[in-house]
Order: sequence, then structure tokens, then C-alpha cells
Amino acid sequence: MFSRNEDELMAWGRKLAEKLEAGDVLVLTGDLGAGKTTFTKGLAQGLGIGQMIKSPTYTILREYEGRLPLYHLDVYRIGQDPDSIDLDDFLFGEGVTVIEWGELLGESLPDDYLQLNLLPKDGGRELLFEAHGSRAQKLQQALEEE
Repeated sequence: MFSRNEDELMAWGRKLAEKLEAGDVLVLTGDLGAGKTTFTKGLAQGLGIGQMIKSPTYTILREYEGRLPLYHLDVYRIGQDPDSIDLDDFLFGEGVTVIEWGELLGESLPDDYLQLNLLPKDGGRELLFEAHGSRAQKLQQALEEE
């Protein structure tokens, strides 16, 4: 999958949001400026969230209400110390959890999550989805059928 600009990246987020259910976890990876928060903005729109979505870089967590609650985390600052926040409330909550820099959590990630790697390519972004678990596989298949 490929995105040439921010609008297309947000459109991919909206498409994924249509398929999300309570308890789904997304891990977003990519360099600074890769589009992790931009993708999350589209996802939030697809969940019916009208609030402005901001990067949770300095707050660690932002919570939004829509069709499903959205828990938007950025764990870059906590690095390899996931115990510094109580992740269970969000990973096993009633909403959708999006974790920027989630790969830093390693073993603390749940068994079932969909990872999105945002990679610069040809002036845009290549979107590589990686399913970890059966629910994540269903989400990935549904997106690939778009």
C-alpha cells in the first residue's frame, strides 16, 4: 500500500477505522515525521472523533471519544520502561489503542496487534502492515481487499 501525501495517508486511516472493534491494538512505526500521527488523525475521523488529534509525544497518552474510544499513546519517551505507565488499562480496554513507537515495548505488547511500518518511498510513504495474532490477520486481510 502506498500514500503520496497526507490526505491519502489519512484516507488509509479512515478505511482501517471502519473495520476496528473494541480491543484492537495498532502499533505504528517509522522515523520522526513518517506520518504516524497523520495516520492516526484519519483513523480518528473514521471513528467519528471530531476533536483535533495531537501527537501525545510529551503527554504519553491522549484519549478521545467516538464510535469507540481511541487511546493514542506515544511511548518513545518511556523507551524500554513500559512499567512506568499502566498499559493494561489501554491494551485491554473498551476502545482502540494506537501506540506510536510501540516496537520499543517489545515483550510488553499484547499477543494480538497490527503493526504499521511507515517507510519513505518515491516522495511518499509505503505502508507495510504486519499482523501479530488472528484478529490482526483479519484486519490486514480486510485492508488488502480494499
